[in-house]
Amino acid sequence: MIFQQLFEPDSSTYTYLLACPETRQALLIDPVLDTVQRDLDVLQQLDLKLVYTLDTHHHADHLTGARVLRERTGCQVAYPAIEKPECADIGIAEGQLFKMGTIELSPLFTPGHTSHHHAYLLDNGTQKMLFSGDALLIEACGRTDFQSGDAATLYHSIQEKLFSLPNETLVYPGHDYEGRFISSIAQEKVRNPRLNDNKRLEDFVAIMNGLDLPYPRKIDFAVPGNEMCGQCPSNVPEEYRGPCKLHEQG
Repeated sequence: MIFQQLFEPDSSTYTYLLACPETRQALLIDPVLDTVQRDLDVLQQLDLKLVYTLDTHHHADHLTGARVLRERTGCQVAYPAIEKPECADIGIAEGQLFKMGTIELSPLFTPGHTSHHHAYLLDNGTQKMLFSGDALLIEACGRTDFQSGDAATLYHSIQEKLFSLPNETLVYPGHDYEGRFISSIAQEKVRNPRLNDNKRLEDFVAIMNGLDLPYPRKIDFAVPGNEMCGQCPSNVPEEYRGPCKLHEQG
C-alpha cells in the first residue's frame, strides 16, 4: 500500500492518501480545498490516479476539496450515506466494505462530534490503521457543542467502537494542533485526559460541556459549502476567499 499523511496548516487538518500499488488507484480522506493543488502534485509525482475522495463528515473548519478534485480528475465523491449530499456520488455505511484495488476500508459509524460522523479502519496486513476523523484526536476528541454534536453519543462511539479495537491499532486523527502525527488505541486509553482512567460517562460529559471553546471561525460558510461537496458559498469572507477565487478562475 502507498500511504502519505498530508497537513493543511490553517485548519490543522490531516488529509490521508491511500493508494493501491498494483492498480495505481488512489483515494484521499478529508481533502481540503486550500491544498487541492498540493494533492494533485503528489498524485502526479507518485504516478497515481485519484478515483475517490472520502470525507469523514461535513467539516466546520474548512471547505472540502472534493468537488474541485472531481472536476480536475474525474474521481468520485464519497460521503457517509446517512447524510450524503445530493452532489456526492457514493454513500458509505458501516458494515459495507469500501474497496479500491487491494485496499479495503471498514467504515465505523461514530456519531457525537456530528450526527453522521464515520471513521475508517484499514488492515494493511501488518497493522490496523484507524482514520478517526474528528471523533478521536491525539489526547483529545472532537467538540460536541454545535452541528448536531452530543457528548454522551460521542462517549459511546469512542468507548464501544474505537476503544474496542486492538490496543496496537494506530490512530491517524483528522486534526492535530500541537505538531503530533500519530497515536494508538492503547495510548489514548492511558493518556487522553478526557477519556483515560476509565472515565465515567457523566465525567466525560462534564468535561465536554465545560470546554468553553470559541465559535468556529469558518463554520458559517464551511458547513453549507461542504453540504455542496466543497462549493464556495456567497458568504465566504474576503479573507478566506483565496482558494475559492483560485478554483473559480480554473
